[in-house]
Amino acid sequence: QVQLVESGGGLVQAGGSLRLSCAASGSIFNIGSMAWYRQAPGKQRELVAGITSGGRTTYADSVKGRFTISRDNARKVHLQMNSLKPEDTDVYYCKASGNGYIYWGQGTQVTVSS
Repeated sequence: QVQLVESGGGLVQAGGSLRLSCAASGSIFNIGSMAWYRQAPGKQRELVAGITSGGRTTYADSVKGRFTISRDNARKVHLQMNSLKPEDTDVYYCKASGNGYIYWGQGTQVTVSS
């Protein structure tokens, strides 16, 4: 089992920045890729950014050039969010996957005021 704990969410004005972090514990040898997703009420969860164990990254078009995903090691992943917009308001979830397993964090709220 892997436990994921997100931190760093909050309220920020449009144009501001936030840094989300996700720390993994437990059977981290199962973790290959890590990613950040977000979900608004009544909508599907969508990929924001992902990073493989080798450091390859992918981003949603809506966040390219504004968000940066990084990874310290197998245990911790970050999402630096700059130039935030009101439409970035969502609950952000950390996801870890590998060896056929998928794990999710509990989510952290990001609210961007206009």
